[in-house]
Amino acid sequence: MRDDQWRGLIKSRLEDPNGAAKALKKRKRRKLITDSQLFIVAADHTARGMLGVGDDPFAMADRRKLLDSLLIALDNPLVDGVLGSADVIDELALLGALDNKLVFGTMNRGGIMGASWELNDRMTAYTPQEIAARGLDGGKVLLRLADDDAGTGPTIEACAKAVTQMADLKLPIMVEPLPYTGGSGGPAKYIDDNDKLLRAVSIASGLGSSSAYTWLKVPAGSQVERMMAATTLPGLILGGTPGPDPEATYSSWERAMKVPNVRGLVVGRSLLFPKDGDVAGAIVRAARIVRP
Repeated sequence: MRDDQWRGLIKSRLEDPNGAAKALKKRKRRKLITDSQLFIVAADHTARGMLGVGDDPFAMADRRKLLDSLLIALDNPLVDGVLGSADVIDELALLGALDNKLVFGTMNRGGIMGASWELNDRMTAYTPQEIAARGLDGGKVLLRLADDDAGTGPTIEACAKAVTQMADLKLPIMVEPLPYTGGSGGPAKYIDDNDKLLRAVSIASGLGSSSAYTWLKVPAGSQVERMMAATTLPGLILGGTPGPDPEATYSSWERAMKVPNVRGLVVGRSLLFPKDGDVAGAIVRAARIVRP
């Protein structure tokens, strides 16, 4: 990002508070093509306090660096769109980076990372109505399921309402079901277990009064075929926490793309903050996996 772009963005924030809304409405739109694989870049992490990547606990805390990576990613025509919270989406709109891109708004960011209430994940970002009113193309909810944390109950209910409302608006919603443990008062922890992932997919598939517009956002687990056999809904593979071996991660994505109802990738930190620092190269590598 050039210095003049950065200064102009800060100036727009102060002097034209409605500029982002106007830019979103004026942007060139594109249709969600359902017979093609999708490649979406995710940038909604910071809204729930997830700032770390790898060994750097504050890698995503520098907004200019985050936006710089997003501009590089969105400049590639093989990237179909972006998933983000309103602050990120507004900034990208002001920078003119969203023309001919799909834009998905994240909804529940209230489950702040490390908080005692983390799994009671409140709707603190976009609402279904605002996603429609602001000209976005779809939404996303995170559904962390923990049998040992009562905060899971209201989260399931809130996500189910969002699914119903998005279906009523005829807008797609990504539901990201993940098995967790509440940690007996400690930090919530993801459970990497194939049986629990299958169970989570089954629960997410049944949310709301209609599943007509539901897409699942799921990990590329070692039994991704079995997991996705639990539903007829389309699935998008999430990138997750960047691992120590990028090649192993790419291989898991390649395997997942062969499953009939897997329809693409939604990846954030692994591509925006790659280990070697080559964002453009990471985007190209992932794009070749989505559309070989």
